[in-house]
Amino acid sequence: MKQILIVVLTILACGLTSCKSGQKKTENMENVKVKIETTAGDIVVRLYDDTPRHRDNFVKLAQDGTYEGTLFHRVIKDFMVQAGDPDSKKATKGQQLGSGDVGYTLPAEFVYPKYFHKKGVLSAARKGDQVNPEKASSGCQFYIVTGKVYSDSTLLGMEQQMNNMRLNNAFQTLAQKHMTEIYKMRKAGDQEGLMDLQEKLIAEAEAQVAGQEPFRFTPEQVQAYTTVGGAPHLDGEYTVFGEVLEGMDVVDKIQCVKTDHNDRPNEDIKIKKVTVLE
Repeated sequence: MKQILIVVLTILACGLTSCKSGQKKTENMENVKVKIETTAGDIVVRLYDDTPRHRDNFVKLAQDGTYEGTLFHRVIKDFMVQAGDPDSKKATKGQQLGSGDVGYTLPAEFVYPKYFHKKGVLSAARKGDQVNPEKASSGCQFYIVTGKVYSDSTLLGMEQQMNNMRLNNAFQTLAQKHMTEIYKMRKAGDQEGLMDLQEKLIAEAEAQVAGQEPFRFTPEQVQAYTTVGGAPHLDGEYTVFGEVLEGMDVVDKIQCVKTDHNDRPNEDIKIKKVTVLE
């Protein structure tokens, strides 16, 4: 761990528009089901009431016809299938996609660990943390998880990684506060001073993390990830706002198509229509 942290210390020394008030409001709805008709078959999803902004936004886009003609532009087997980019409607063959939007983002609605990335859930795509630290969702792009099945031992290893990441993040935050001091010692070639500071910051980071409950997957997560599968590394990072009720065979069919180097299917898979069922 110390080797990892000193690398971070050395490194420290050395995508979407914001939400706009112009978004249309939709009537509040509950127990919403939506049918996504595609050229590969139909998929019926239920939208969670616990994520009302994402639910109502998806309904609005469905009713506006925003999704009609868009493609499943990013497909990765044993991971997920992604769609909803407005730029994909008239995309030429081989054109790189994934940057299109509707002019706003949605605040994250994490309902974790109740909703997690098991196979079949509907989640919102987003830009990365570097440009989107609040993890705001794309206003239109979404993905359906296919994932893979994990062993108990693999999940235990992931828990350990998550706990190590907490320590690493705590260390980085502390190091940021000492950047001026770090630069001065590096410029002066004061390796002893850097090592002393590193030891001090490691101790402070460990003290912070020691006061937190260790990360553990819930029994529900373990059950799902070791049976139907999913993508546990996405938990708590992307908003999960629905799940497939019918047509998971269609999703599996989509995830198995051949793709190019940008993960775009070689043959277009198009959304023909999205209909609100109730």
